[in-house]
Amino acid sequence: MGREATCECTVADTTAKVKVLLETHELILRGPIRMTAPLNALKNIRVESEALCFTHREHAIRLRLGAKAAESWARKIRTPPPTLSDKLGITGKIVRTIGPVEKPINSALESAALVGPENSAMNPDIIIACIDTPESLASTLREAKKQLARSIPIWLVYRKGPGHPINEATIRTTLRAQGLMDTKVASVSDHLTALRFNRPKSS
Repeated sequence: MGREATCECTVADTTAKVKVLLETHELILRGPIRMTAPLNALKNIRVESEALCFTHREHAIRLRLGAKAAESWARKIRTPPPTLSDKLGITGKIVRTIGPVEKPINSALESAALVGPENSAMNPDIIIACIDTPESLASTLREAKKQLARSIPIWLVYRKGPGHPINEATIRTTLRAQGLMDTKVASVSDHLTALRFNRPKSS
């Protein structure tokens, strides 16, 4: 989510100005009043007199964000973050996997997708490949060549951060050179990210 604000906070009989951060899975207070709480641990979320109010561990907390911001933050907190299946767009889809499948991807496939055998799902809706070297990327593209030519999208899952044999720049350069365009990015886990590519149908 990545929202932040500075506002007055009241917990029990204590009121102080704090910095509030609303992240994907937690709410963080910094300053004289400090707290880190998972969003699913916040109870009785509501807006009262321009303040975002909730209960955490039996403590009533008020954040005076202003009416508009308080309503927006309350709505965000109540809305569950998208699942990995949602991010990848694989719910109810026929998915072809190429190569070893990382655990978070496998869990998403088991819960939401129609997965074809690795080398026999020749008419998938989407392809997912976990890659860790330029060689595994090249091998994936060879295996998926016929499907990519038909504009079937492919997710390439790889490790985040520097120091790995393959990175975002290498992947983008390699696929764009083959006429495929990146259309979406998704965070898979703390250690994995993914880029989706497909060949424009007009090409």
